[in-house]
Amino acid sequence: MVNGGRVAVVGGSIAGCAAALAAHRGGADEIVVYERAAGSLAERGVGLAVHDARYAELESAGYMDAGMPWVGLVRRRWYVRAGDGGAARDTGLGREIATMPFPFRTYNWGPLWRELRRAVPAGVEFRTGAAVARVEATAGGARVHCAAGGAEEFGLVIGADGYRSAVRACAFPDVQPRYAGYLAWRGAFPAKRLAEPGLWAEEDCAYVVFPGGHLIVYRIPDGDPDGGHRVNWVLYTAPPPGVDAALRVDLPTSLPPGTLTDALRSHLVHVAKESLPPYWGDLVRLTAPDELALQPMYDFTAPRYATGRFALAGDAATVARPHTGAGAVKALQDGAALESAFRSASDFDEALAAYDDSRTAAGGALVGLGRSLGRALVQETPDWRELDQAGLESWWAQADGTGVFGGKRLDSGTGPRPR
Repeated sequence: MVNGGRVAVVGGSIAGCAAALAAHRGGADEIVVYERAAGSLAERGVGLAVHDARYAELESAGYMDAGMPWVGLVRRRWYVRAGDGGAARDTGLGREIATMPFPFRTYNWGPLWRELRRAVPAGVEFRTGAAVARVEATAGGARVHCAAGGAEEFGLVIGADGYRSAVRACAFPDVQPRYAGYLAWRGAFPAKRLAEPGLWAEEDCAYVVFPGGHLIVYRIPDGDPDGGHRVNWVLYTAPPPGVDAALRVDLPTSLPPGTLTDALRSHLVHVAKESLPPYWGDLVRLTAPDELALQPMYDFTAPRYATGRFALAGDAATVARPHTGAGAVKALQDGAALESAFRSASDFDEALAAYDDSRTAAGGALVGLGRSLGRALVQETPDWRELDQAGLESWWAQADGTGVFGGKRLDSGTGPRPR
């Protein structure tokens, strides 16, 4: 057990809360969390999915609360637009080409963050509106420089500050996200807005595929006390030249809800009308402009998860494309692994070496999977109309050659611990 020491966590999102919890359980004396946002992060209403097996590991390790609202998914149905004319006329959901098991639990990001934030002990100093300008290594640890002025010394700094991480910029300045060449349009809205909700079973995740992209749709809890659902969807495709001209895709960026340009919204409407079966196209168009967000696809991974007195977690360490179904899962796994490393070590240096050994390979595997799935689902799509159940299963086995869709299993040394 690492007994004592002062730890800074840069970033107070899911990865940051998990890292703060890990440092506290691992024996750190004093923990300060720097979160740039001034308000609550719980208003973010996007959805995420957690594989049942990864949930069991994280709940056992104390990084997910069994009482959080969730929606259980059982299967993934693959649909294509049926085409025009005769018996193949495109109606409703489209033509189902395959069904696969999909043992996932879906969550609303905001309540998930809120429960994790509540788990962080009151003794942890959580500073909001506290942007970090830069960090630097010192002889005995690291120094955090705040954007508002002033600096503080710590024995260890954990970077959980996302894909534009100030901590990673210091630890590995040459590691930069690279634009993958396509975009993800995102939307979420109350399920009661659906005209025919019964056509789409609550336990189904829909993969609606078309040449050059696909749409993923599933329900999530809406976060309200009445226990309602929201429809959560993501549509991936490459825009025509010029449509993304307003985006600086050479720099890490995204467009939050309500900020999409007319050109980007118009292209989304065009794809919904021309490439999706009617039910799913209508579902996308039901999303209001202030419910639409945009995320260019990037990926990278740091060569190490720890160096000197710096550690990286979540998107600060690895950004894998969302096709992997493991973004939030990996952030929570990083926290669990960091706690395990703290508990098994006698000092920061020993703990960081163990953490690095545990998580660096996992980050690389997820980036590789994200690139493979990006090629298969967007950049080099097959002729979906020609695939049947057997063909789709064979294609998926090749696309997910690593078998880590939904996240890699936690290391055997990371598990339930006394609290």
